[in-house]
Amino acid sequence: MSCNFGMAPSTLNVLPTAQVVSAMPLASIADNVPFVNIMPFGMCQSMANPAVAAATAAAMGALTPMPCTPVPAGPWAPGVPQVMVGGKPALNDQCKLMCAFGGMIQFTNSGCQTVQL
Repeated sequence: MSCNFGMAPSTLNVLPTAQVVSAMPLASIADNVPFVNIMPFGMCQSMANPAVAAATAAAMGALTPMPCTPVPAGPWAPGVPQVMVGGKPALNDQCKLMCAFGGMIQFTNSGCQTVQL
């Protein structure tokens, strides 16, 4: 995954809590908990992040990135309502998640591969 204000890629951690028969855990739009499902994106460059704003002010206006702390502003969207995971729409690689600090989190690699036999 990537965030447009983050400086490093991250991964989605999916906990095997939903009761779905599958070889791998499936994600839902509710899998958006910081430091559980959403890991930090290295350093954050968003001035809406209070830590970045304070560090930038202390540096006399020079943008000073600070450690990323993901703050989801809701669930993943749009989800896949035709497939339910734990009673919530499933997550696919087209879903996006907004951060309260203005960033947009999206998938760069779903981790799924199509294998032809």
